[in-house]
Amino acid sequence: MKTLRMYPTSLNDRFLDDAVEALRDGDIIIYPTDTLYALGCNALNNNAIERLCKFKGVNPQKQTLSIVCDGLSMASEYARIDNEAFRILRTNLPGPFTFILPAATTLPKVFKGRRTVGVRVPDNTIARAIAERLGNPVLSTSIAQEGDGVDPMTFAFEYDDVASLLIDGGESDGIPSTVIDITDSRSPEIIREGKGELE
Repeated sequence: MKTLRMYPTSLNDRFLDDAVEALRDGDIIIYPTDTLYALGCNALNNNAIERLCKFKGVNPQKQTLSIVCDGLSMASEYARIDNEAFRILRTNLPGPFTFILPAATTLPKVFKGRRTVGVRVPDNTIARAIAERLGNPVLSTSIAQEGDGVDPMTFAFEYDDVASLLIDGGESDGIPSTVIDITDSRSPEIIREGKGELE
């Protein structure tokens, strides 16, 4: 596995290009967010999504898949966001939240039959820059971590058979995102308490 060290405060253009090239080739990468590290693939590549779901034991027909976007404009292309939902997103993002929203028809066929999608805009410049350069979302699933201060280099050995590239963006605090269902934006429902408090 190729490992690249880069921090959110000093982005490396060449490393970002390497990550995006891997995603465009249908590969899976490991990268930092503002919460846990994540396994990610191109959210518009069915084969890559199916491979990632199979590895994680996720049934895309039953479990909500999450996408990382560079901002609300990208998110609005792949999720249906009404005025109240937009206000909630604008107030809380970028941040450590996953918002469950109605899925748009622009998502690939692996989402067919799924009414919802999890949307993330992390407060991490690496994660957002990858989505921005890719030009579409990164389908992401977080890597379970025991405790804080996790050295991401341990993932290089653990996931060597599934991911082609790891971006080491420093230690993670081990706290997952807060998941909020806003499919009915007038009554948001917290599905999982995590990092961050909804405003």
